[in-house]
Parts: sequence; structure tokens; C-alpha cells
Amino acid sequence: MNPKVDFYFDKAKKWQQEISKLRTIALDCGLTEELKWGCPCYTFEGSNVVLIHTFKEYCGLLFFKGALLNNSTGILIQQTENVQAARQARFTDISQIIELEPVLKAHIFEAIEVEKAGLKVELKKNKEFSMPDEFKYKLDNMPDLQAAFNALTPGRQRAYLLHFSAPKQVKTRESRIEKYIPKILNRKGLDD
Repeated sequence: MNPKVDFYFDKAKKWQQEISKLRTIALDCGLTEELKWGCPCYTFEGSNVVLIHTFKEYCGLLFFKGALLNNSTGILIQQTENVQAARQARFTDISQIIELEPVLKAHIFEAIEVEKAGLKVELKKNKEFSMPDEFKYKLDNMPDLQAAFNALTPGRQRAYLLHFSAPKQVKTRESRIEKYIPKILNRKGLDD
């Protein structure tokens, strides 16, 4: 156990029992406990394997390369349609975790083997994500914006494309684009 991570478990009110059990399971599998993104993260030789996180409706164990794991039990779910690599096991009660402990350990050991083998999830390229016509128009007519957008990391570009594409109404898409042009010009991501 990493003392830097203890605060996460101490401050938890709603899911304390559940996440403490998930912690024990991850550590039983020989993973190293670290604090990343403000959450307990479990690594193998420096590579992220699983992360514990809590939400209002559930707590979960996130497998970073869950898309590569055998999910014959069906407990690993894709959080949203845009998540490409990660898969999550969700829990609302300690009894679920206790019942699935052998399955969770099997998934963790499989995830460790994925890391040992150096496997990678084949991610979609940004050009495979739809670009709203309103944003394409801005990029075509503002060379500085085009250069700044191209200078962003692929993840930041993808976040903007998903955010700009989400609204159904043209007016809302245009409003979002206008709002974030200054951030893009400053080479900042959506949430920076």
C-alpha cells in the first residue's frame, strides 16, 4: 500500500467498503499502487493496468487496455461509445465485488500479460472522427486556427472534435466552436 493513496480511501464516504476491497484485490495481484489523476492507479513495471474510481451511482475498476481482454463474463463495459481502449467493471455493492473477486483477479492477471506482451489497442485516427462542417469552415478560413489545432496532441484534437460534433443544432455547434477558438489558439485542450 502506498501511503500517498490512503487519503482517497479515507475520504470516501459512499463507496469506502467497496473500493477498499478493490484495492486489496489489485494489490493481491502484485501490482504497484500509485496516485494518478487523483485516483488509486495500479501499475506493472511502470505501465498502467487498472484504476479505482468512484461515481455517484457506482464505483469501478477501470482496465486501461480492457478492449484487449477476454470479456466472456460480460462484466467489462465500454463507458461511452467514444472510449476506445478502456473497459470498466462497475459495482454498487460490496457483495458483487466479493462474488466476482476470482473473475476480477483473472482479468487483472490477463491485463498484466497484455503489458508483458507489449500489446497496444489500435486507436482510431482523428481523421476517422467526424469534423463538423462549421469547424472545418473555421479551419479553412483561419490559418492560425488550423496551425494551432494541428499543433495540439491527438487526444486534445479528438476531445474538441467530439465536443463540437455532439450538438444536433447548427447554432449550438457554432456557439461551442466560437467559445473555444481562443483556447485552441493558445494551444490549450478542452479542459486545460
